[in-house]
Amino acid sequence: MSDVLSSIKENKLVAIIRGAEPKSVLKIARALQAGGIRTLEITLNSPGAFKVIEEVSSELGDELLVGAGTVLDPESARMAILAGAQFILAPTVNLKTIELTKRYGAVSIPGAFTPTEILTANEHGADIVKVFPASIGPSYIKDLRGPLPHIPLLPTGGVTLENVSEFMKAGAVGCGIGSALVNTKEEVTEAYLSKLTEKARNFVNAVSRD
Repeated sequence: MSDVLSSIKENKLVAIIRGAEPKSVLKIARALQAGGIRTLEITLNSPGAFKVIEEVSSELGDELLVGAGTVLDPESARMAILAGAQFILAPTVNLKTIELTKRYGAVSIPGAFTPTEILTANEHGADIVKVFPASIGPSYIKDLRGPLPHIPLLPTGGVTLENVSEFMKAGAVGCGIGSALVNTKEEVTEAYLSKLTEKARNFVNAVSRD
């Protein structure tokens, strides 16, 4: 688990794939990898999510860290981990989900917003706390780091190419990037995949300068 946690922090960016057609996810993952992305979240409210996690983990597990997102309960966390997820992200703080994730040796990244929620998640074993939604802006991360400097924060929701470096400068250990990077409403063509690789490269370059 320590290797996975270190890699998440080192690579800084978690690319989120939400709602993609199962047949397209491997292509999307390869395009992101070509652009330098090394950490991938597949949300459980996507079609065939568990099977997709298994497929991507099997095909690209040596090159990408694959995790599950939008995990709302411990049962879903267990199924995701058994499918190959190495980390579990959630939009909320569910203490039983954190406990199960840790028991199975995966990295726990619950979602929280207030200082109380963030501290509660940390005290119950969260490895990183996803600050969600982060659309309030980078200054909020800086404010949180004042009283809670020991808690690694991963802002998600509202992070774009224009503000990702500001989130990092504010003290985030990384950022979750959703539709600003992977827009699953677009048709997955060769042109789309090429554009996706370029967008991924731009995000990687933005955080590598920090």
